[in-house]
Amino acid sequence: MLVIAHLSDTHVDSHPRSAERTARVMDYLHALPRPVDAILISGDIADHGEVAEYRTAAKLFSSPLPVMVCPGNHDVRDAYRKGLLGDEAGGSGAINTRFDLAGAVFLLADSSIPGEDDGRLDAETMDWLADQLGSVPAGTPVFVSFHHPPVELHHPVIDSTRLLPAEPLAELLAAHPQVVAVLTGHFHTAAASTFAGRPLRIAPGVVSTLRLPWEGDGPLVDLRQPPGVAFHVYDDEGLLTTHYRVVV
Repeated sequence: MLVIAHLSDTHVDSHPRSAERTARVMDYLHALPRPVDAILISGDIADHGEVAEYRTAAKLFSSPLPVMVCPGNHDVRDAYRKGLLGDEAGGSGAINTRFDLAGAVFLLADSSIPGEDDGRLDAETMDWLADQLGSVPAGTPVFVSFHHPPVELHHPVIDSTRLLPAEPLAELLAAHPQVVAVLTGHFHTAAASTFAGRPLRIAPGVVSTLRLPWEGDGPLVDLRQPPGVAFHVYDDEGLLTTHYRVVV
């Protein structure tokens, strides 16, 4: 059995609030009586994309557990590389990363478009995904993760900035049955849907919770709600179950 803790949208900045909430979630995960197999953080690591924010995030994400991270629309690739990855050379190309752990493969793709909020998997990233999926042995479970959800979630702000076009990715996943699920963030709200016939699981936000349209008028995000985390459990029968928790 594989257990992945999934959080998203830490939006680390110079204010202590975001750091405190991120630390609270990490402390909760580290204190679990049975450790999870890995921690996945699906984008919007920093709020303004500054190197100092990523250096703070790197300290917050420090863990005895494997930590897998991908960028979101608030992230800036050059600063992300320097502050979070320790790559002083920086760079502006897509940040795509593969992790092999506990008999599974995690492909973390960069769905950000520099300077924009919208999501897109560019040609470089789609080629990378195709190459990686083609290299995975049959029978090995694969999880694909990126920031922007690839389906409508019935919120005008998020839907207007979702991953588009989604069809090329759906076609690619359809050709690779070993893909177990798609894991994203961006919504600041726990959600579950399907994409390309696979489970789509969306992590709750750490820094805030999105107000849904039917919850009435008010600010776009609710800052009073506690941060949350998703636990994805992939069992020996090939069944994926997701549990959501708030961290008070």
